Amino acid sequence: MKKFEYTIKDEMGIHARPAGMLAKEGKKYESKITITKEGRTVEASKLMALMSLAVKCGQTVEVQIEGSDEEAAYEGMKSFFEANL
Repeated sequence: MKKFEYTIKDEMGIHARPAGMLAKEGKKYESKITITKEGRTVEASKLMALMSLAVKCGQTVEVQIEGSDEEAAYEGMKSFFEANL
């Protein structure tokens, strides 16, 4: 399992558009990708679950990746967060 923490820099947090992009990114990989905020964990590939976390600018999330392509998924998700959130 690989994981990283990321502090959201987008002024709007993880709102509808970036949540949709994040879910799409999460679906690219076979590994299970989860996002945790304040003890609550959801799958990165589920749009409504992501939105329910209500992540705001300045909050930190933990991204966990576990599965057959976790190295590629780790690099892809880390790049996605840095470029979009």
